[in-house]
Amino acid sequence: MLTGLDRLAESPELAGKLRDERVGLLAHAASVTRDLVHASLVLERIGIHPRVLFGPEHGYGGEAQDMIGVADATDARGAPVRSLYGARFDDLSPRREDLEKIDCLLIDLQDVGSRYYTFVWTAVLAARACLKHGVRVVVLDRPNPIGADPRMVEGKAQGREFCSFVGLEPIPIRHGLTLGEIVGWRAHEEGMPPGFVQVVKVLGADPAEPASAWDRPFVMPSPNMPSYETALVYPGACLLEGTNLSEGRGTTRPFEVAGAPWIDGVRLASDFNALGLVGVCARPLTFTPQFQKHAAKRCGGVQVHVLEPRVFRPVRAYLSLITLAKRQNDVAFRFRTDPYEFVEHIPAFDLLTGGAEAREAIVAGAEPRDVSALVADPGARDIEIVRDASEAAARLAI
Repeated sequence: MLTGLDRLAESPELAGKLRDERVGLLAHAASVTRDLVHASLVLERIGIHPRVLFGPEHGYGGEAQDMIGVADATDARGAPVRSLYGARFDDLSPRREDLEKIDCLLIDLQDVGSRYYTFVWTAVLAARACLKHGVRVVVLDRPNPIGADPRMVEGKAQGREFCSFVGLEPIPIRHGLTLGEIVGWRAHEEGMPPGFVQVVKVLGADPAEPASAWDRPFVMPSPNMPSYETALVYPGACLLEGTNLSEGRGTTRPFEVAGAPWIDGVRLASDFNALGLVGVCARPLTFTPQFQKHAAKRCGGVQVHVLEPRVFRPVRAYLSLITLAKRQNDVAFRFRTDPYEFVEHIPAFDLLTGGAEAREAIVAGAEPRDVSALVADPGARDIEIVRDASEAAARLAI
């Protein structure tokens, strides 16, 4: 398998097109070749010296926790590193003064196949900013680590009024696309000029195959995405962020572990497993998060074990888990109400699920299967969005 970065490293033709341009690089810690060489070093070796580096949420080096603003910095060689994740929504896009230094922006970010994961939206915002300042965009694409099998698309596209940095454009929750495909789709939909965005596509890989079949290690793209197994549950597990249940941050198994001090893990696991969901099992456990929700407090809960990845439906599984947790203690359970990813007036759970229906159903005491039916199953429109995105990106790919 050759990612876009691998192809750039091994193609004199691709490299030659960039040597005469002033180049910027948007990357992070997972922007590496199959030999684990970082994109910045690859560019140096082929004679391309970025004028400015950009880092997304979590930072260029990938060290910052979620929703923590990152300051500008310099890399080990003294190159400026501009943060694209600060205190305001405006901080998410490259600044004019930085784009004036470059002719081309290279984007190499590993996505994880869920619309909540913000790197793809950082790339879209960067492309929009580049268009305003005449800076062309080259996306060095990477495969989707949880696979691009269209049968695995899950979760309805959000309503336009629920679009945010955890989903700038309506798209299914588990979309089955790559970052390059989504950027290419937006370039087509927004009428960006032909050739303005180019996607250096992945070669030699079956798009439906997950990261467990790759010819290289999975490199964590953010602090709480340590493994392929984490990415696999994330399209459902991130919904925990919209509640006061711990999503396992501060433990060694983020997003696979869920619970709270008031949860009876044995009961929660039993109730969950009784639903008969395919490809998954919940195991009761206790855990003590070292930071974030319920830090230093003993929590009851479960670890979600994926037994059959090809049939596991993470959105359905975690909606069910949340519904059962709320039922277990109606007083202690709460949906998050504080600001979330630069939005103050819409509950985080609604931004994540794409509407208010699931939250309202859980509050009303609906059964897990009925809550899932509101959100988890994609409709014809949702599948059409995915197909259109894939076709639009294919026209821009090299």
